[in-house]
Amino acid sequence: MNARESMTVDVVGVETLTPLIKRYTLALPDGAPLPSFTGGAHVLVSMQDGDVWHHNAYSLLGSPHDTRRYQIAVRREAVSRGGSAFMHEQVRVGTRLAIGTPANLFELARDARDHVFIAGGIGITPFLAHLAEHATSDLDLELHYAYRSPEHGAFVSELREHPRAAHVHCYADSAGPRLDLLELFKRLQRERPAAHVYVCGPQGLNDAVYANAALLGWPKAQLHSEQFAATDTAGQAFTVVLAKSGLEVTVGEDETILKAIERAGVSVESLCREGVCGTCEVPILEGRADHRDQYLDEDEKAAQKTVLLCVSRALTPRLVIDL
Repeated sequence: MNARESMTVDVVGVETLTPLIKRYTLALPDGAPLPSFTGGAHVLVSMQDGDVWHHNAYSLLGSPHDTRRYQIAVRREAVSRGGSAFMHEQVRVGTRLAIGTPANLFELARDARDHVFIAGGIGITPFLAHLAEHATSDLDLELHYAYRSPEHGAFVSELREHPRAAHVHCYADSAGPRLDLLELFKRLQRERPAAHVYVCGPQGLNDAVYANAALLGWPKAQLHSEQFAATDTAGQAFTVVLAKSGLEVTVGEDETILKAIERAGVSVESLCREGVCGTCEVPILEGRADHRDQYLDEDEKAAQKTVLLCVSRALTPRLVIDL
């Protein structure tokens, strides 16, 4: 299978972990093994809600050594574009979903032996598979997991029983002490200067990790991030024109180009749907894009040659793309 293929899976388990997070266990209807994956991988889940389709990417939580079932966790977003609300309200044991084959944009750095994970809230999810994959390996792994309050600390009890529990540090913001990123980097600089640091969480956490690392001159090549939610995609409605077919689609005020195109029945590959992987990058033929991705550099954004459909918008009323 390649990343474009999809599978039909049954939901065989639903567990409420916190007031906002549920864990879902997925299996093939015939019980056959699912495709292999590695720590940090995710799958794209497609959900049909009447005439509307939602497509969300979720990290795989379970051990890559056991592919009889997949596990994902979904946080109910306060302002849901449909996916998280559908999962929480309509998906139960017995529901069938379509998922893509695993893709990995958050692998451990090759040839590195020392890895430090920093997670915020639901951003813990990709690290669970990393820990499971390397539970008994000789890699040096350390996890720092920050969350709002004790009742929102999904997976804390499991982490405390993990073979790597001695190297797991949990921080409930309401109970203290809080994660001190500057002190963490100072210690790493003294004791583990070769460590690769990985962060997954809200944009504020990702930015804070990079800012504190920069204060100490931490090498950028040793920093890695994954953002669990797309940046703001709201703005004025505009028209996107698919040049190859002449199809014109209105992109709503709080809708991505990608979702608008999919709503019109056109399929476009996007592995992350969060503006980081580049798979939905297409050339711009007319108009100017409002770039909101993390993939293009500043010069590429200024050149207005391409746009990432999954998060970016338009600065002009009409955007013509080579699709």
